[in-house]
Amino acid sequence: MEAKNTITQMRRGILEFCIVSLLADHEIYTAELINRLKAANLIVTDGTLYPLLNRLQKAELLQYRWEESESGPPRKYYSLTEAGLTYRQSLDEAWQGITDSVESIRKGSKQ
Repeated sequence: MEAKNTITQMRRGILEFCIVSLLADHEIYTAELINRLKAANLIVTDGTLYPLLNRLQKAELLQYRWEESESGPPRKYYSLTEAGLTYRQSLDEAWQGITDSVESIRKGSKQ
């Protein structure tokens, strides 16, 4: 059995957390968001990213604004709402608990 499918599912599962984490400190326009995810080896397609951003917006966890660009079409900048910042904190705490649990299991399996 290959691990490829499991690895893909793991990456998809953490994509929302990574997006929310990238938006926690400052607003980011879509192309930069994609580039930062790709730089972290979390390659996403438009078909994956835009529905996720729309879902987060409908849940009132993020907002956006348009800004004119000197080098092309207007840019859509995303940022977290107050509810989004609270959501990110919850995900952060859950992530810490999950990673602690996984590391505990991994270390225990090596004994």
